[in-house]
Order: sequence, then C-alpha cells, then structure tokens
Amino acid sequence: MGKFRTRAWPHIKKALQWTAIGAASAQVVAAASIIAIDSHRKKRNPPTGEFPHLPPRTVEVDGNEITVYTFGADLYADMLDAIRGANHTVYFESFIVKADEVGDAFKVELIAAAERGVKVNIILDTLGNLNQNPRFRYFPSHPNIDVIHFPLVRLGTLTGLAKDKGYDHRKLLIVDSNVAFIGGYNIGELYAHYWRDTHIRITGPQVWELENSFVDMWNVFRRRKAALPAPRVRHWSPAVRAVQNIPAYHSYPVRTLYMENIDRSSTNVWITMGYFIPDAGVLNSLTAAAKRGVDVRILIPQYSNHILADWVGRPHYSALLRAGVKIFLFEEAMVHAKTMTVDGVWSTVGTTNIDALSMNGNYEVNVEIYSREFAKVMEDIFASDLTNAHELLPEVWEQRGALARAAENILGPLAPFY
Repeated sequence: MGKFRTRAWPHIKKALQWTAIGAASAQVVAAASIIAIDSHRKKRNPPTGEFPHLPPRTVEVDGNEITVYTFGADLYADMLDAIRGANHTVYFESFIVKADEVGDAFKVELIAAAERGVKVNIILDTLGNLNQNPRFRYFPSHPNIDVIHFPLVRLGTLTGLAKDKGYDHRKLLIVDSNVAFIGGYNIGELYAHYWRDTHIRITGPQVWELENSFVDMWNVFRRRKAALPAPRVRHWSPAVRAVQNIPAYHSYPVRTLYMENIDRSSTNVWITMGYFIPDAGVLNSLTAAAKRGVDVRILIPQYSNHILADWVGRPHYSALLRAGVKIFLFEEAMVHAKTMTVDGVWSTVGTTNIDALSMNGNYEVNVEIYSREFAKVMEDIFASDLTNAHELLPEVWEQRGALARAAENILGPLAPFY
C-alpha cells in the first residue's frame, strides 16, 4: 500500500496542478469575455448623468446637524466652502482624487488654506490614484502642508504584519474640529455629475469622533512626520457614532455593525451598496431576516464600474431571492453608496461595501445614526432611487442562460478577493 502511494503521488500531484491551471484559465477566459462585453456596452451607452437625486436635507440628532447629500456637485460645493472658511485645521483623506477640474479645485483650496495659516494634513491612497497623473497627487513644499501617500505595496498577507495589510478606502474631511464630511464620494468630475452616491456632513459635538478617526490613521502611518494630538472628547452620544475598520489593529467592527442591526430588524432593512458580495454570515443574516417577515431590499447597480465584482456576487442571488429578499438594479448610472436603514430608527452611511475587501481588508469608516428623523430621510432617498431601478424577479433570474450560470460558477470562488 505504501509503495502504491509513493508511485501514485506524482500522478496525483500533476493532476491537481493541471486542475488548478485549468480552473485559473477558465477564470481568465470568463473574466476577459465579461470585460470585453462590458467595454462594448459602455461605448454604446455612455453615462448621461440623468438619474434621480434629492437636494441636501438636514436633520438634528442629539445636538448635531446632519446633512445628507445624494449629488456630487452639491456635496463638493459645501466641502470647498468649508475648506475656504477654515481657520485652524483641515484634515483631508480620500481614496481617489481625479486629476481633473474638480480635483484641481480641491487642491487649489487646500493650498490656499495653508497659505493663509491653516494647518493642512492630507492622506491619499496611492493605489486609488495609480491611474492618475502621479505629479497631481504631490503638493508644494509648505510648512502648513503635510501629506501621507498611503503605501502602494502591502505585503501584510505574506509577512503577517497587520500594519502592512489593507488600503485606505476612506473619504473624510474635517475642518476646525467643527464640521466633518464622510461617505462614499471620491473626488472628481465623474462623481460630481454621473454617479449616485451618498455622503453626510456633521456639524456639532460628534465631529470629534471622525476627527479622531483621521488622527488615528495619521499617527499610525506618519513615519517621521509630526504626530497629531488626539481631539478632546466633547460628547459621548449613543445616537451618532463613528465605527472604523483598522487592519493595523486586527479590528473590523463594521461587518458586525451591519449584521447586528440586520439581526435586530423587525420591519424593514433597506440597503444600498456599490459592490455587494456577502459572505456566509451576512448572507445568513439577510435571509433569516426575510424569512421572519422583514422587508429586506437591496439596491445595487445594474452594471457597476467593476463588472467582475458584479459577477462574483451573482451566485448569492438565488439564495437571497428564495428567502424573500428583494433585489433592485439601479439603471443608467453607477450607484456607489454604502448605506443601510433599519426599522425606521437606525441608519448608517460610510465607506464600507458588503464585500471582503471592505469588511475584512481595507481601512474604512462608517457613521451609525439612531434617529427616526434621519431614518425617514434615508427611506425617502431609497424610495427616490427605486424610481430609477427595476426589481430582479425570482422567475426572471432563474431563466438566465447556461453561459451566465457557468460564468457565475467559474468566478464565484474569487469572492474572497473582492
């Protein structure tokens, strides 16, 4: 028996190698085909910027004014006004800043703030800006400007060093410790007019939590740059709370935040996600909620800007639809928001997608808000978005062709990498 195993092992090993090569080759072919088809679709149907969006709306929550934005141009106008009005500090952090007219407007105002004596600290993710002119992400030497370019090479998965894991996917602006902006919007002309996203502005005592998020990030990756002082805790509010994913500390609470509130739901869970690839735990929470009679709705783009991510997420649709979850596909524009509202009382807005990269990989931050008034605003936004979406009906989904099913089976195993 031992001799048989010794003789058979080389053949088994070779068979496994060829199986792995075959699977990888199939994934490459499937991915290339999908990307080619999507590229042709984009050329045939370029984005028009015609989609519903609501004007900014403001509610008061525990002494804080919270404004919700659903259109990039509205958001950028207020962000730039906040930078122009800065007197002491500007903390700016973004995954992507496009080297275009919008990106340049932000760069000009950040430099102008520094020149009038404001201390400006900037964190830019290198990976997110890799396809932009590299000179654009560099700022002039100035005593009031300090910039961290978040490292491109992240070898933590190989070395085991937590600090070397994940990319900076956050989008933050904090001015004078008094006003903070957080949400899904990166900076650029594309996002100003052609994408549907969601961002919030907080004015009031709870700004300290988002300021603390920036300071934490800065002080972990500052190297030889000056450390930033931790903000004073002005108010500890159970109604408005910032929650961070911090790979350097092995801390990923946003996934738990999502699951806990889905599990607590009794009437409705309405989710809008740019990229939706639920893991087993999130999938179980969603299907269990639907089976107990909760109105679970998930709004995702019909075609996202990362078409492979769409296909990697598709294998989960059948289980969701069978359980009674309703899936809606947003048309004619990329919906990039990362929001959830539950039972008319709890909501979250932030940077965290329901996928492995966001929930178990990257630096992220979400704000959870316990407020009926704010939840009503989020429900109104969701209802508005549904006017530009169609429901993916179970009977239609089950009629998809054999090639589509094959592609889903081939690409589904890539979920841990998205």
